[in-house]
Formats: sequence, C-alpha cells, structure tokens
Amino acid sequence: MADDSLVIKGLSYSYGAHLVPALAELSATIRPGIVTGLVGPDGAGKTTLMRLMTALLLPTSGRLTVFGLDTGTSADQLHEIIGYMPQKFGLYEDLSVIQNLRLYADLRNVPESGRQQLFARLLAFTGLESFQKRLAGRLSGGMKQKLGLACALIRKPRLLLLDEPSVGVDPVSRRELWRMVQELVDKETAVIWSTAYLDEAELCQEVLLLDGGRLLFAGPPGQLTERVADRCFLVQGISGNRRQVLARALQLQEVQDGIVQGQNVRIVLRAGQNQPTLSLLNAGADAYLTPVPPRFEDAYVDALGGGPGGNSALAAAMAPLPNDQAITVEAKGLTKRFGDFIAAQDVSFAIRRGEIFGLLGPNGAGKSTTFKMMCGLLWPTSGTGRVVGLDLQQAPGQARSHLGYMAQKFSLYGDLSVRQNLDFFSGIYGLAGARQKETVTRMIDIFGLHPHLSDSAKDLPLGFKQRLALACSVMHEPAVLFLDEPTSGVDPLTRREFWTHINGLVEHGVTVLVTTHFMDEAEYCDRIGLVYRGRMIATGPPDELKSQAQSPQIPYPTLEEAFIALLQQWDASHEELPS
Repeated sequence: MADDSLVIKGLSYSYGAHLVPALAELSATIRPGIVTGLVGPDGAGKTTLMRLMTALLLPTSGRLTVFGLDTGTSADQLHEIIGYMPQKFGLYEDLSVIQNLRLYADLRNVPESGRQQLFARLLAFTGLESFQKRLAGRLSGGMKQKLGLACALIRKPRLLLLDEPSVGVDPVSRRELWRMVQELVDKETAVIWSTAYLDEAELCQEVLLLDGGRLLFAGPPGQLTERVADRCFLVQGISGNRRQVLARALQLQEVQDGIVQGQNVRIVLRAGQNQPTLSLLNAGADAYLTPVPPRFEDAYVDALGGGPGGNSALAAAMAPLPNDQAITVEAKGLTKRFGDFIAAQDVSFAIRRGEIFGLLGPNGAGKSTTFKMMCGLLWPTSGTGRVVGLDLQQAPGQARSHLGYMAQKFSLYGDLSVRQNLDFFSGIYGLAGARQKETVTRMIDIFGLHPHLSDSAKDLPLGFKQRLALACSVMHEPAVLFLDEPTSGVDPLTRREFWTHINGLVEHGVTVLVTTHFMDEAEYCDRIGLVYRGRMIATGPPDELKSQAQSPQIPYPTLEEAFIALLQQWDASHEELPS
C-alpha cells in the first residue's frame, strides 16, 4: 500500500529557472523494513532528494509522499516522523555530547519525564557513555557521526535519512555505524543511507543510483552487479610496474575500468569485448589473467560509462624528477604530547623518491598529528622530520617550499572565487608573470574548472572543491605531495580521477604521503604504515599486511579485514597498555 511506503512520482527540482534540473522526472518506491542505499556521482541529486523528503525543499513538479503524507502540504506532520542526519556535521561543537542531546530533545519536544532514560539508552547504543561531558568539537570523526545518529534518534523516526554518515570515518567505526542502523530497522521504519562507499551500498537490500538528477537503476544491488558478470579479471604475476600496467590497460578499447589491488591490477571489460592480449600490458612474461567475481562498484562504474582513463594531463605537464631512489621524506622518533596525552609516540619511517606511503589507522589514532608534524604545521615534543633532506624544525620554510599539502578539511579561502584562489596560491608559491598565468590556465584546463571560475570556493560541489584543492597544492611542481584524506566523501569516479593524477605524478618521481579511509585507495600504496594509539604498529606493502592477518576463518583477507585484524591482534598483545 502507498501509505506504507515512500512514493516518488515524476519528481523534478530546479534551483533556478535557467539552471539544469537537480532532479528530473524521478519515480520510485521506497519500502520500510529495509535499508535503501542512495548512490551516484557528485552532483547527482542525492542530497537534493533527501531535502525534498524532509520538506526542506518543495518539488518544482511531481509529487512525493512519505507514509501517505504529502511533502507539499504536510510538512509539520512529516517533521514529527523523520530523523535526519545531514552530510555536514550539524551539531554544536562548543556544546558537550550531553548538551547536544538535551538541545535536540528540546527542539523535538521530548517530555522531561522520559529524558534521562532516553539519553542513557542512546549513549549506551552509540558507546558514548564515557564521553558525555566531552565537547562535540573534540570528538573523533567516528564519535561525531555516532553523536549525530543519536540526535537523529531523539524521537524514534519512521523515516531515517542518513546523508553520507560514514564520510571520514575509519573501517572499524563504519562497521559499528552500519550495525547500529541495522538494529534500528523494523517493519515500520524506512532507512535511506546515502554513501560514497560502495561496499556499504552492496550491503543494502535495495539501491537507487542517480546520475545528473536522473534515476539510472532501482532494485537489489546484486541485480546491477550481474550486468558485469564474466567481465572482471585480475592481472596477476606482474613483474613490471603495476601503475604502468594499469595505465596501459586503461588505454585499451576493450577495458572499461581498472584499479590497482596490491601487487595485482583489477580490470573490467566492456560488454561484448574479449580478454585483452597480455603482451599489450607489458606486465612481464609470468603475468596471467584470472576471472574474479564482480563487485557492485564494478557495475556502478559500468552504469556510468566507465572510468576516467589512465593518462594524467597533470603529470604530463610536469618535469620528471631524477630516478635516484633517494629518501625524500623521513621521520625519526616523532613524539607529540598534549599535556598528559600522547598523540604520537616514537613514530619512524622513511619514503623514497617516487614512492606512495600510506598512513592508515582508526580515527584518533595519531595519523593527522603525525601528518601535521611532517608538514611543519605542528612542532614535535621530540624526534625529527625531514623533507628532501631539510629538517622541518631547523628550516621549516625552505622545507615547505618543496612540498604540496592538501588538508583533510577544505582549507582554501571560501569567500574567494575559484580563480582568485588559484591566483593567490600560485603567488604564495612564488609564481609570477607569464609563468603564473600559464600555470593557472593549465590547472583550469586539467581540472575542468571553467564553469566555476567566478563561483565562491565554499559553494562548489565537493568533487570540485577537492579538484581545486589539489590544483592549488601542485602548481609549484613540488617534489613531495602530502595528501590528508584527499578523496573523503567523493564518489568512485572522482576518486579514480584523483588516483590517475597521483599515479602519474609518482611515475614522474614525486613522493606521496597519503592518509585515507578508503581501503581500495590504500591498495595503490607501495607501503603502508598502520598507526594505532599513537604508535606505528605495522608497516609493509598492502599484500604483506594482508598475509599477516590470514587465519583459518579468513584465509584471503581484504585490506579492510587485515586492518581490523591487525588492530585486534595488537590489542590482544598489549592489554596492559593504557588506551
């Protein structure tokens, strides 16, 4: 029955009469009792659809009813039955956990008589009992998301809208969030989970795939995945450079998509195409193709027409650096204390020219602290950091001139336009005159920024914010590139575009230090350092870390499974140490 569902009929929405519609002629039915995934590239219309469901926006045309309530005429009634967790952390960072819960209870008119019991239940459900006096702004990323979920559940909703709740959250916390939401689902509750993590979408019972405001697919994720059955392969036994093998594979007409997976390369063929000739990949005499089961992500990229290709115009425009294997980034015994709290303890690693080194770890493990010390943005309590042989404590300005830095949070000037940011940062990096003009023009062309040159940076779609941030960080052609969660929250196609550029830069001799919560991205790293409780607890190539996590229960662990297993192993052997 329609009254038991969300019914969307011919729904369209435009932000202006002369603008392309954000949603166009959308029709779908969303059932209670399941989690429905909402996926699509940046700007597909996902957030707009959620805002229409909450009656924060009203349709330009068409109709949307939520359990029989029309969003156009029953907004007040709708707000009583909806829980909404927005994409951007929407709580008050200068209030504590319990103060945020009290505020939301006031806003939702929760009776005083039942509040203490309600708060106790929500704190226990989210594991925040011990943190209720902590300011929300001082919570880790995972804890912030759990608090956001708790506030959305102040009144038990019939419709729970989660707009990318796991952005910037580590794999352990993502699993916990997923478990919590699954426990909430009952026959009267509909849950819509918008996500950039397609392994999450694969776990949903149904998925809506949007692109350009139009619905490309609606149904069980397995139904879409079947479309690429028998088209997915691993190139194994590679003796050459796996990044170069991927780039060559993506230039072949028969290859639709490809990514690096440890020492292997995963490719997806176009429909109706035969397997490529291995000699064209130049992967070595021992290379071979192995069929592998399709993933939802393979089908997603296929439905959107394929990935961005394997050539980087950014790398092609930069002069190659010497291929001398010199150590260009080095940390020795880095330690940082904040009062009695040790954020990083005795962290050491060395990265050679043309190598990608990944810093992985759960939220609050010490990755960002280590990262900021290596950028010269945070002074270590003890230990040293060096970039291209320059000590960050003795010559911080000179060292920083050799590196490009892309921060975890968008750190450009939001009130400046795209062009003004490009002009400003190119000047900061010492570019002037004809060279500055030529570089800015090149960045605009490479990153497709023409439509947004006069837009304020803060108003850009997320994917374009990240493109602009990367452009500003590489204009001076740095020898070292520091990327702190560069693709957090962006869709798989944009992530592939970024990694095409990163791989290309590395092939030109640029050294990359990267943090990420996307485990498929971590597969691109030559080596990974796993940070936990402020310490570096494991280092090695992705496949080596997977082998350390093998067990009879998980004989072939994914990198995410290895990540979780290694943390558990460390906890089991260090129970006496304080957390």
